[in-house]
Order: sequence, then structure tokens, then C-alpha cells
Amino acid sequence: MGVALTKLAQWTAAGHGTGTLEITPLNEAILKEIIMFVESFIYKHPQEAKFVFVEPLEWNTSLAPSAFESGYVVSETTVKSEEVDKNGQPLLFLSVPQIKIRSFGQLSRLLLIAKTGKLKEAQACVEANRDLIVKILGFDYNTMKVDSIALNILGKITRDDDPESEIKMKIAMLLKQLDLHLLNHSLKHISLGISLSPMTVKKDIELLKRFSGKGDQTVLESIEYTSDYEFSNGCRAPPWRQIHGEICYVLVKPHDSETLCITCSAGGVFLNGGKTDDEGDVNYERKGSIYENLVAFLREKSPKFSENMSKQGISFSEDQQKEKDQLGKAPKKEEAATLRKDISGSDKRSLEKNQINFGRNQMTKRWEPSLNWKTTVNYKDKGSAKEIQEDKRTGKLEKPRPSVSHGRAQLLRKSAEKIEEIVSDSSSESEEDEEPPDHRQEASADLPSEYWQIQKLVKYLKGGNQTATVIALCSMRDFNLAQETCQLAIRDVGGLEVLINLLETDEVKCKIGSLKILKEISHNPQIRRNIVDLGGLPVMVNILDSPHKSLKCLAAETIANVAKFKRARRVVRQHGGINKLVALLDCAHDSTKPAQSSLYEARDVEVACCGALALWSCSQSHTNKEAIRKAGGIPLLARLLKTSHENMLIPVVGTLQECASEENYRAAIKAERIIENLVKNLNSENEQLQEHCAMAIYQCAEDKETRDLVRLHGGLKPLASLLNNTDNKERLAAVTGAIWKCSISKENVTKFREYKAIETLVGLLTDQPEEVLVNVVGALGECCQEHENRVIVRKCGGIQPLVNLLVGINQALLVNVTKAVGACAVEPESMTIIDRLDGVRLLWSLLKNPHPDVKASAAWALCPCIENAKDAGEMVRSFVGGLELIVNLLKSDNKEVLASVCAAITNIAKDQENLAVITDHGVVPLLSKLANTNNNKLRHHLAEAISRCCMWGRNRVAFGEHRAVAPLVRYLKSNDTNVHRATAQALYQLSEDADNCITMHENGAVKLLLDMVGSPDQDLQEAAAGCISNIRRLALATEKARYT
Repeated sequence: MGVALTKLAQWTAAGHGTGTLEITPLNEAILKEIIMFVESFIYKHPQEAKFVFVEPLEWNTSLAPSAFESGYVVSETTVKSEEVDKNGQPLLFLSVPQIKIRSFGQLSRLLLIAKTGKLKEAQACVEANRDLIVKILGFDYNTMKVDSIALNILGKITRDDDPESEIKMKIAMLLKQLDLHLLNHSLKHISLGISLSPMTVKKDIELLKRFSGKGDQTVLESIEYTSDYEFSNGCRAPPWRQIHGEICYVLVKPHDSETLCITCSAGGVFLNGGKTDDEGDVNYERKGSIYENLVAFLREKSPKFSENMSKQGISFSEDQQKEKDQLGKAPKKEEAATLRKDISGSDKRSLEKNQINFGRNQMTKRWEPSLNWKTTVNYKDKGSAKEIQEDKRTGKLEKPRPSVSHGRAQLLRKSAEKIEEIVSDSSSESEEDEEPPDHRQEASADLPSEYWQIQKLVKYLKGGNQTATVIALCSMRDFNLAQETCQLAIRDVGGLEVLINLLETDEVKCKIGSLKILKEISHNPQIRRNIVDLGGLPVMVNILDSPHKSLKCLAAETIANVAKFKRARRVVRQHGGINKLVALLDCAHDSTKPAQSSLYEARDVEVACCGALALWSCSQSHTNKEAIRKAGGIPLLARLLKTSHENMLIPVVGTLQECASEENYRAAIKAERIIENLVKNLNSENEQLQEHCAMAIYQCAEDKETRDLVRLHGGLKPLASLLNNTDNKERLAAVTGAIWKCSISKENVTKFREYKAIETLVGLLTDQPEEVLVNVVGALGECCQEHENRVIVRKCGGIQPLVNLLVGINQALLVNVTKAVGACAVEPESMTIIDRLDGVRLLWSLLKNPHPDVKASAAWALCPCIENAKDAGEMVRSFVGGLELIVNLLKSDNKEVLASVCAAITNIAKDQENLAVITDHGVVPLLSKLANTNNNKLRHHLAEAISRCCMWGRNRVAFGEHRAVAPLVRYLKSNDTNVHRATAQALYQLSEDADNCITMHENGAVKLLLDMVGSPDQDLQEAAAGCISNIRRLALATEKARYT
């Protein structure tokens, strides 16, 4: 660690012993590698983890004594480890804030205790203990050279009879290997990092200058260099700053902030300390994060810049990409030169050699060993050179370094896959759609013996006869194939190709043995992808046609494991796998031997179960769901749902749960009477089956008929009872989801009240994961539409936890909790509690949320809050900028947001003072612009808002001037009674102005209003009659004026 921390880690300018690590990506990468090494030390090297350091590592920790639990003696200000050295001294001693640690084992445990603060602890430890190796092993080990470390240590061991010498030697080797790894990792990090050139920076600044100046449409007010002098290399920074990679300093004046003094360097762009007042010199110290380029920096610092950049349509990324293409090699050479200057002696020679090799590897297409470091060391050879060479020939290849050809090939492959998949392949893709890196076994010296034994067995598979192949397959299965080491041993020596080739032979035993191994190792995500890459899935799909039921089962199970990602599911479908898997569900009809009916029935059940498992994996794709339906899968799944075999039921219900997200499936599920069996299986003892049944009900209960079926078949009571078991969070999320969707029907809410489910739901508002909370709050939001349930929620203390959830960030949770709070606010007593808890202010703040659904739900919730608050007018005015915010939301493009805001404005405008304020904020022209909508929900609330806003000043005239009257008349042709009533009331208010009466008459309002005078709705009658009266009065006055 000495060379890496001394030469490559970036320290502040303070002298040795007092300097601190700068907050840079390189330092963070180094610290993370050290953390990984220390965390794994305790279980990878248990013997060495007990070694007591020569001197303790000391630093000031931020951990409190309360963070330590078992294994420690804890007091208010001190902590001692129960683990002690031979003198009885604790290996960990904390006296707030100083901590002393004397073994790797305690260091490992400390990082586990630190959790999210481990990076901070590692940094503090490294800063306070600059001579780590001396403190751990003693001063003799501080002079270790790169090339002679092993000889020096072995020589010391032969001269020293100390029994701890061998352990010291192992630790020294491990620390040396860590040091080399940090050097290589840092070198790689530097080569892949940001590298700006003076030409790139200059082009960016010149381009920004062209779009700067006075006026709202420019991106900046001004941008200029701090120095007019440009050196021959294109830099404007002083020479003593150029050695730090700094290129120039610019003064930028955005429209919406003070002047910024920015440093542009090869490593990125950052804010510096600015210009000093007296001498005008630049304070070079960095004051914030490093950004990729000048544009990225300004986008973060200035919202106005970001907005105007989007309007201008300037694309910096293309210019910068061209610049990188032209000058891509030069920065790397400059970085390498700079790095070489900082490293001297044998360390310098070693690094230069690594750099040369690194550059050569990038230019070649050979597969080379990875730079990734293994945390264990074994100084005894595990195999001969001949075996290593043979491994290389048989396919044990390492991941190549990034190269142009490799990247282009990967891009072409991805493009081809995208073209091949015309329709989006998944509505609920698994988390594995992001391809993980290809992890290969890095070093051959530290692998367990099983790795080498499996590789020898694979060689027998390649060259042996049928008997030898079967024996090798059986022997391979004796290993623990669930271990990643065993899985990768098969892959690394080319075993996957052999196993897949065996599937194409005519020998059933070989096929069975191969499939059993593939089934086990295909749980590994990387192995799954390798199987697909090697063309294994089409072969397995063909085996599904085999007359041997064991082969069918194994092939289907393996397909179930492999088809966890999009590309694999697509391959299964394209090779006819969906139809064949659906056919496996119908295996029960193949029983033709009554004498062995029980045996055949068991085998048929197993085949159908494996087919259902594979379909479950495949059904995560939208296209595959449709293929399953077209292949006749729903009736077969419905029939299998009636079985008593739990192993069968889980994949069947799981498949139905996935497919029920499609509307076509929900209709088919009703037609096949599947709901009854889902409800029945809710009473099962199997928690996984209960979870999937509840999840399937959740998916299907969007439909009212399905919700009624769940109630009629007695499904609400088991759902309510399952709420009491909160240990299984996945099942709890599914159950609360089903209750939420079922609660949309009032009849179901009544039943839930009988089963005391509402009280239980209130109890789940705290200490639950978000996926549970979303459903719990959604269910309460539906239940609280009824007065009795609102009272229950209030009496059970549910208002406060609901209000507390208004400060979250989960979009779905915020939508549901605003609805629930709004429903509770209808009751005056609950509204008093909401107001006391500052709930209305929290709701108002959610109007700033970027998600339209959250804005709309918050605005709807504000309506009953304003309506039922004691002094609503004063409460609304107390929110600084609140009225302007809600008026500005009328500029939204989202119909639901507009409707909810209009409803809120209707309630706000009941207070004359508030109405005057929103009029000043331009509510009239904004409402008028919305008048041409065809959305009945928006028409209803817009008309109500216009009606209310007419009651201030000359707003009636202003609506006429902004041409809102004629579109309102057309609302009377709607089929919605609510629209008729609100429109008639708005027209009645507008008809107080003569010009508006003329407009109404010209647009045929009288005839439409006459029809509504006979409406059973009294409010509509009165408004229509009043409007006609005003129009008639104007007509009479005009007639009278004409004859006088």
C-alpha cells in the first residue's frame, strides 16, 4: 500500500503527517479497493486476521459506542473488544472519539459496523496512519522493494526463529499484492478518466461566447478568461499550475446567480475560490465537485442556463466526441508522462513497464489476463506450466481489455438484437436485463482443489468414450455445483460447450447427466448468458419433444433457469418453445397404462410442473404472454389450478400472476373461473402460494366484476386475516395490494370493516417497506371515502402517520397518501388534526413535485382541506407564494393536473381576498385558454372555477374579452349532467355582462338552456333560468331603446 498511497493518492498541500486525502474520484476508488480487501480479510484469511499489529492503528472515529453490540464491552464513552492479545490488552479500544485497533479481524468487523460510513472511516484511518506497513509489521518491513520483496522476506524467515514470522510473511505478501493492485487499478482509472485538452476547452468557451450576452434568450450574460495570455500549448494557467493539469480559469456570469470563477483542467471542471479582492489573483483551491466539462458544470449550477441551452438546441456532446476522436491518444500520453515524473526508482520502472504493457494490450486483439486483483495468496505452485498451457488451449480465456474493435462489435450485436425485437419484449423485466460483467477466475494460485478436479473431469468429457463420459458426468455431480467456483471451473475450461454438445447426441444417459449439471449451474447469471451465446436454448427446446419424460422435465427446468433475461426469453419463443411448453401442461392425457397409473400420474404431474416453471420465467415478456394465450395456455393453467399439488400450484399461479397484467388475460381468467381457485388457495399453509395468489388477485381486481367474484367466493376474509402476519414482507405486499384493489368496490369496504381490517391497516403505516406502504395507504384512501371508516382511522391514530408520509419521495406512495389525507379531510375533526400537523402546507409543497400524478393528487386533496378548514382564507394566504404557484399550474399540459387545479381554485376563490390575489396573478386569461377542451372532467371543474372567479371586479368582462364564453356554450351539448350544471352556473354569472349575453345568444345558448330548465336537478334549473332571464332582460332593454 505504500507506493500507491504515496505516489498515486491525491493529498492536500499540507506537509507529511498533517495532509489529508482530497475528495477525488481516484482517491475514492483507492479507498473502496482497500475496504474490499479489509472486509473480506476476516473470512478469507482467518489465521492472519488474528495477528496482532506491532503498533495499533489510531484515528478519530465518527462511530458512537452504541453502534457496537456482541463481542464488545460497551460503556457510555468507551468500547473494548472481548478479543484480547496474549497480554490481555483489547484488540479494539474506543475512547470517544479516538479508536485503536490492533488486528485485521477487528478492522473487518469495524467496517461491517460502520455500514454506510465505512468510506469515511477508511479515509480517516489512512490519513492518520501514513506508515501503515510499519505499524502493522514493524520497521523492518518498510524497505520492501518491488522486485525483491519475496527474497527479502524469505531471507528474514531463515534467519529468524520467531513462530509468527510465517504469518508476518503472508501478511506482507498480501499487502504487497494489494499495493500492486492499487497501482494497476489507479492506472486504469486514470486512463479511463476525464481528459480535457486545451483545444476542447477553448472550443467550448468560444461556442458559449457566441450564445452569451444581454437578453432572456442567451445562455449566459458573459464568459471571459481571467488571463489574456495563451501559452504555446494552448493553456492560460500559470506554468506552476499547469503541472497540476490546470488549463485555464474563466469568469462566468449566469442569468440567475453571481459571477462564478471556474477552473478548467485535464481532469474536469470545478469551482475555485474566486478572485481575491485586493490583488485580483485567483484562489486555486477547489470548492466543489469535479464535472465532466464546462457545460455539465453550468447545467448543474444554473437552471436558467440549462433551460436556454435546451431552447438553443446546442449540442456540445457531438463536438466533444469529435474532439476526443481526434485527440484521444494525446491526453493519455500526457497523463503517462506526468505520472512517470511523480514516480521514481524501481517503482517508476515497474509502473512504466505496466503502462507500456497496458498500451500494447489496447492495440492488440488477444485475450489477456485481467488486472483485477485476487485477495488471497498462495506461494506454492498449483500446477505445471504444461497444465497452464493446456488450460489456455482449451478455452480458459480471460476478459479482454476494452478496445475499439470489441466495443464496435458489442454495439453491432446490441443493434442487431434491437432490430430483431420489433415489439417491446417485456412489461415486467427482471433485474438481470442489465448484462453483468464477465467475471473470470483471475489467478490460478489461490483456487480450491475442486476447481482443478472439475477441470480434469471436463477433459475426460472431451476425450472419453460413452462409459467414461457417463462416469465423468456422475462424478461432476458429486461436487457442490451451487458454488460459484465449481460453476466457473466448468465454464472456464470449455465445459459448457461439451455439455451442450452432449445434448445433441443420441445417448439418453449422457443427455440426462448433462441437463442435470446445466440445471444446477444455470442459476449463475453469467452462466445463463454463456448458455444462450453458445446456442444451448434451441437444443433444449428440441428436447421438449422427446418421448422421455425425464428429459422433458430437465430441459424445461433448465429453460426456466436460463430464461431470466430478455434475450433468452426471445430465443425460446423464436424457436417454438412457448407452444412446446404449453403442450407439457397437457401431459396428463398421455397416461395410457392403467396398471401403472399412479406412477404415470406422478411423472405427468412433474412434467406439467416443470413446464409451468419454464412458462413462469418466459411470461415476464409481453410478447411471450400473448404467445402463451394463443397457444391455449389459459384453459390448461385453469385446469392445473384445481390440483392439490403445491409444487404445481406455485408456478401455475406465478404464471397467471405475471400474465394478469394484460387485459386480454383478465377477461380470460374470468371466463375460466380461475378467481374461485385463487381464493381457495389463499387458505393454503404455503406462504409462497398465498403470496402469488394474492398478487394474481391484485392484478385482476382492476375489474369490478372480478372484485365482486373475490367477495362472493369468500376471498376478503382470508386476505384480512393474512394482514396479521407481518414477518414475510413479500407476502404482506401482495396481500395489501389485493386489499387495495378490492377496496375500490364499496361492498368490499363494508366487509373489510366487519373483519377489522381497517384498524390493522392503520397499524401497518409505520415500520414497513415502501412496497407495503404504497398498498396500505392506497387501501386506506379507498376505505376513507366512507364516513364510518374515516372515524375509525382517526380514532386509531392514523392521521399522523399519514401526514408523516407526505414528506417521502416515492411517487406511487405520494399519490396514494395525498388521496388518503384528502379523504380524511372531509371530516372536520380529522381536518383539525391535519391542519395542526402542518399537513396542508405539506400538500401545497407537493404541487412543486415534478411528477404530474403527484401534483394532481395533491391538488385534489387540497380541495376538501380548504373547504373544511376553520379559517380557510387566512390559511391559504399564509403560504408564501402558494397562490401564484397554483395559478401557474394552469399552464400544465396534463389534463388531470388542470382539472384538479381548477377544482382547487374553485375553493380558493370562495374567499374574496384570495380571489383578488389570484386575479392579479392572471387566473382569468389562463382559465380562458383552457375553454376549448373536450375533456368532460376538465370542463366540469373549469366551468365551476370560471363561475367563482366571475365574482370579483371586472372578471366577467375579462372572460368575454378572452373569448371564453362561446366555448362554454358548447359545453351544454355534453352528455354529462355535472358539466351541464357547472356550465349553466358559469353562464349565469357571465350573463351579468351585456356583451357576454350577445355572445351567448349568437351561439345558440337560449335553446340549449330552455331544455335544461326542465331538468330534475334544481341547481341546474335555477342557473339555466337565471341565464335566460338575463339574456331576455337585455333583449327587452335593447328593444325598448330602439323605439324610444
